[in-house]
Amino acid sequence: METARTIYKGDLRTEITHVRSGSVITTDAPVDNKGKGEFFSPTDLVASALGSCIFTIMGIAAREHDFLIDGAACAITKIMTEKPRKIGEIKIEFDFTGREYTDKQKKILEYCVKTCPVALSLNESLFQNVTLRFL
Repeated sequence: METARTIYKGDLRTEITHVRSGSVITTDAPVDNKGKGEFFSPTDLVASALGSCIFTIMGIAAREHDFLIDGAACAITKIMTEKPRKIGEIKIEFDFTGREYTDKQKKILEYCVKTCPVALSLNESLFQNVTLRFL
């Protein structure tokens, strides 16, 4: 079964529909690549997918080990290279402040960073700079 269907809307914009849910995402080329930058760019989605995937794996692990990560947040920064034009680095800073975690829980969350499917799927030349802040 299809995962998504994408329509090119013109003017460097696409509309992606998630087949199962009907959820829609619009993408736009970034301003530094001839676009308007009014929506996520495709490379923004890649960087954001890494953060969301890591959080999802952390959520699964937290549930299995009976602790919560609800309310945690992360800041994602995508850094492009020029030649060739591609994502060179994704910086993600996870913020778990406001809740106390045991050393074991911290290790579990740290392990999730390296085991999420998106992280494992990205080219090894893309630097994944991920930090976790607990206090």
